[in-house]
Amino acid sequence: MADGHDHGSAALAQHAGAAYKRRLLAVFCLIGGFFLVELVGGVLTNSLALLSDAGHMFTDVLGIGMALAAIQAAGTLRAAPQRSFGLYRLEILAALANAVLLTGVSGYVIYESIRRLNEPPEVLALPMLIIGTLGLLVNVVAFWLLRGGKDASLNIEGAYLEVLADLVASVGVVIAAGVLLLTGFTRADPIFAIAIGVFILPRAWKLGTKALRVLIQAAPAGVDVAGLNTELAELDGIAEVHDLHVWTLTSGMDVASVHVRLQPGADSHRTLDETRQLLRTRYGIEHLTVQVEPDEDGGCEETGW
Repeated sequence: MADGHDHGSAALAQHAGAAYKRRLLAVFCLIGGFFLVELVGGVLTNSLALLSDAGHMFTDVLGIGMALAAIQAAGTLRAAPQRSFGLYRLEILAALANAVLLTGVSGYVIYESIRRLNEPPEVLALPMLIIGTLGLLVNVVAFWLLRGGKDASLNIEGAYLEVLADLVASVGVVIAAGVLLLTGFTRADPIFAIAIGVFILPRAWKLGTKALRVLIQAAPAGVDVAGLNTELAELDGIAEVHDLHVWTLTSGMDVASVHVRLQPGADSHRTLDETRQLLRTRYGIEHLTVQVEPDEDGGCEETGW
């Protein structure tokens, strides 16, 4: 019985290296500092839109802090006998936490905004406009810092989505303040706060869904497991394929394991190489385990799960 176990390069270590950590730290400091400004400004101006933006900034500070902690842990606490895959999953947990935070804050803002529509309070439009404009500039800088890494990691994508949501929220604050200043329409503040919440919710759900797919070890979205099973069974020398599992360990790191039973007289080394090649070239799976079972061995029993 021959085993092939191929340890691919750790994608997380590449895309969450020193450059991304520095950018995340810069965004953390930038947004963390301005969160206090928006919080005080929202209270003083009585603006729900401004307070909602401050709330989103607070979730940014928490989310990006968790992202930094997850990257640091994944990069320094390597595999151990009881932690054979290291701590790569921490970034997925951080992404899920970000999604939950975004959903909670958005839901509260929508609820409070609907309540305020009936009795809109007086809002100080000019200070609201000034603070909203400054917040918009802060979010533009943060957005620029994170946009390059959003496709590399769910963790960084979570931070990116939070900053994007804040950027849109800041635009809404500026527009609401402008409408208030020019027309005196007091319902502009809760209306724009609702719009901000509605914009953020589906993006939070999408991020949370991606994180949950990884945590429940579902097959990657682009991998047809049934089709892969058929392709493996059609390779020369393979009589049967069983115990095929494909999952995602962390962003950019798909993993597979499979048992293949050989046909009589088949070359086990050639079959192993062709199996590896198929998984690498067609499915992009570098980290894989292939158990090759000789025909005379009778194979092994499939697991019941």
